Amino acid sequence: MAKNLTTRKEDYSRWYNELVIKADLAENSGVRGCMVIKPYGFAIWEKMQAGLDKMFKATGHQNAYFPLFIPKSYLSKEASHVEGFAKECAVVTHYRLKSTEDGSGIVVDEEAKLEEELIIRPTSETIIWDTYRRWIQSYRDLPLLLNQWANVVRWEMRTRLFLRTAEFLWQEGHTAHATEQEAVEEAVSIMNLYADFAENHMAVPVIKGTKTESERFAGAVETYCIEALMQDGKALQSGTSHFLGQNFAKAFDVKFATKEGNQEYVWATSWGVSTRLMGALIMTHSDDNGLVLPPKLAPIQVVIVPIYKGLDQLNAITEKVNPIVEALEARGISVKYDDRDTHKPGFKFNEYELKGVPIRLAIGQRDLENGTLEVARRDTLEKTSVPMEVVIDKVETLLEEIQKTIFKKAKAHQQSHITEVNSYEEFKVVLEEKGGFLAAHWDGTATTEEKIKNETKATIRCIPIDVKNEAGKCMVTGKPSPYRVLFAKAY
Repeated sequence: MAKNLTTRKEDYSRWYNELVIKADLAENSGVRGCMVIKPYGFAIWEKMQAGLDKMFKATGHQNAYFPLFIPKSYLSKEASHVEGFAKECAVVTHYRLKSTEDGSGIVVDEEAKLEEELIIRPTSETIIWDTYRRWIQSYRDLPLLLNQWANVVRWEMRTRLFLRTAEFLWQEGHTAHATEQEAVEEAVSIMNLYADFAENHMAVPVIKGTKTESERFAGAVETYCIEALMQDGKALQSGTSHFLGQNFAKAFDVKFATKEGNQEYVWATSWGVSTRLMGALIMTHSDDNGLVLPPKLAPIQVVIVPIYKGLDQLNAITEKVNPIVEALEARGISVKYDDRDTHKPGFKFNEYELKGVPIRLAIGQRDLENGTLEVARRDTLEKTSVPMEVVIDKVETLLEEIQKTIFKKAKAHQQSHITEVNSYEEFKVVLEEKGGFLAAHWDGTATTEEKIKNETKATIRCIPIDVKNEAGKCMVTGKPSPYRVLFAKAY
């Protein structure tokens, strides 16, 4: 199985696109800007869903589902929200089709025009807060901690599989609280939860921070985020959590009776991660041979490939392999025994290397005689011969080691690509020659932020949560700056 992947050094963008398709993760669909997520890609997403869903429920959140369609009038109730999404909205205007008079096709029935246009949800704050108005009456109804797994549509003209598509999958949490402090604590805790998931499940190191005013979610008072760094030196926003203040509660008149009997507006948050995480996973770890998957998210953690001549050898190998498969599965390890006779072992080795299976076990006639198996790691491509009686423990240990090793490798790359710069000229040089995160002083104005973006294509990714108060001067204007912020080119 020839991979024929473009190398990362040759063309990183092309390498990514080819890998997504050749590893059977996703493909473009017949609908412009939309993708088909294939079973292997969806299996990875399902593992992400399962991990996150468990974390949400452990912190008191419940799942619900809200409509795909949102009345246009709802969006107009929160001014900055509608302004932020207006250019990305897909609009439903009619509810029926009819055949053409000559029977050659179908057209929109002009008499079936909706009284009010419906927006296909770009996000669900408006429809949810209209619902919360009916659900929240008193402090006893708070906090309300809900999440939904759904699809959304944001009309994109320039798309790339997983990273930016017109329709994508995500989860969106929407919570209501009695006090400002509770809502802020919720938004921060979700940012920390996302960082925990990214680092301990995806093995992707992230930087936690807040967005500048111009980069905040439309309608938010504060946006908390996690930023990851890809191998090509570009950043990828990997999760956001928004403190919405009372903006949506006021827009939809959501009040509650306090213990003292007063009427007050509730405080809100919203937060989400999407199938962009698939892009982060691919671009953080993978290499010129294909995917490199963290064991915690790999659909197949271990593959066993028999090397044999004739049915008798295969039967003898299978007899030895079956107890190994059962023992691995008993420890919660997902394993596949690939005894297909339609493909040669070399093809299978390449296939599972391309698909990022963390561990490959190979067993042939000589292994049977010696009581061993060949163990190959996907992350380092190292191969060792291991006695059959210890292979179960060896695999379990290796899976833990691979999870840690690929995180350490990604962390080292991240740390080596955070550069402090003190002048605009230095900023431009480092951005082009090295990339990564650039820690620089900024005067806090949107004008300077926009100038840097227009001239260099770099944006402020975040103001780090653990930012050090280090007085300096803005690299562009020379005006006072209390701390450094992180710039980068981004996906």
